Amino acid sequence: MDFSLTARETEWRDRVIAFMNKHVYPAVPVYDSQMEGFGANRWQVVPVLEELKAKAKAEGLWNLFLAPNPEHDTDEYQGAGLTNLEYAMCSEQMGKLQFGSEVFNCSAPDTGNMEVLHRYGTKKQKDTWLRPLMAGEIRSVFFMTEPAVASSDATNIETSIKRDGDHYVINGRKWWSSGAGDPRCKIGILMGKTDTSKPRHEQQSQILVPLDTPGVKIVRMLPVFGFDDAPHGHAEVIFDNVRVPAENLILGEGRGFEIAQGRLGPGRIHHCMRTIGVAEAALEKMVKRLQSRVAFGKKVSEQSVWEQRIAEARTDIEMTRLLTLKAADMMDKVGNKHAKLEIAMIKVAGPRIALKIIDDAIQAHGGGGVTTDFGLAKSYAGIRSLRIADGPDEVHNRQIAQMEMRKYTNREVKG
Repeated sequence: MDFSLTARETEWRDRVIAFMNKHVYPAVPVYDSQMEGFGANRWQVVPVLEELKAKAKAEGLWNLFLAPNPEHDTDEYQGAGLTNLEYAMCSEQMGKLQFGSEVFNCSAPDTGNMEVLHRYGTKKQKDTWLRPLMAGEIRSVFFMTEPAVASSDATNIETSIKRDGDHYVINGRKWWSSGAGDPRCKIGILMGKTDTSKPRHEQQSQILVPLDTPGVKIVRMLPVFGFDDAPHGHAEVIFDNVRVPAENLILGEGRGFEIAQGRLGPGRIHHCMRTIGVAEAALEKMVKRLQSRVAFGKKVSEQSVWEQRIAEARTDIEMTRLLTLKAADMMDKVGNKHAKLEIAMIKVAGPRIALKIIDDAIQAHGGGGVTTDFGLAKSYAGIRSLRIADGPDEVHNRQIAQMEMRKYTNREVKG
């Protein structure tokens, strides 16, 4: 049986492609010019991006990732209603451009934070924070990773969230808090410990922290291989006796891991499909460059080593895309828990193949590849960080290996 897309998957993907071709790609020089015009203060709202967002919203290409909440059929906070599989097709196209996802109000960490509020938030939490996030009026941040502990094991997180009457008091230090540098970033979801006497996976809670709360201090913005990723960026943040209302707690004390699992599955699908988009863009740049250069009497693209690399790139992209779409389809049909093997595999495979393709594209561009002229160095930096973000490769590979070995536990081995 042939693999094919449904009419609905094709329709939404093609609508995104058409919008990108008509509005977004032509705006890239304007975006770059406006960013350059900011000078040293690059942490500003980019005017052309806001114009693009208004156009996408007007065309109904908005909050595509946010499916209806099955527990609240009458929930007023609804996105486009796409399934994980349907949205995955769109996410790949958005990923071909660094700011592509934001045009459609589909960029991380806002997507994950909106999903958390949509699924677990109270009416007041939704009215206060989900509404402006869905409208694209503000942005958000997720405070999880800490510099003092191995955060790949989230039970190590030490930031404290202590009850004090009608408030919680937060103390700790976070870093790699993506999006905190954006002037539109108004709210964060923080993960920390409310009760260290509980079992390991019941100590953690998640709470809403407005960024203008006294005691929240951005220490610095962290570069990635020298790139500042402005106006988004990644911050190190101190929380010094930060007091927030008790009603800001999400779902309840000790339910932090439950919330985290609810957001990480879809988020990894989004990341992997955007990563495939980056790989596609790098392959296109590589092929065009090779076809435009002549060395030793013939086009570089005709040299056998480059034919090999191009072929491997196309094969790797197709395999990884199919695996990611399988994971998305399983999540839609049987839920995140039953798709955890596939989700772990794509989290490892996506960045790995993209980095190889970007590296080959850099090689194809020679000295130009390592400059900022072609965007490949920045793509490499961004994708390299994904081998650490949302759990490092080692954690996912361990999970994959354990699930594989369990298949044969207590079985008789037959030769």
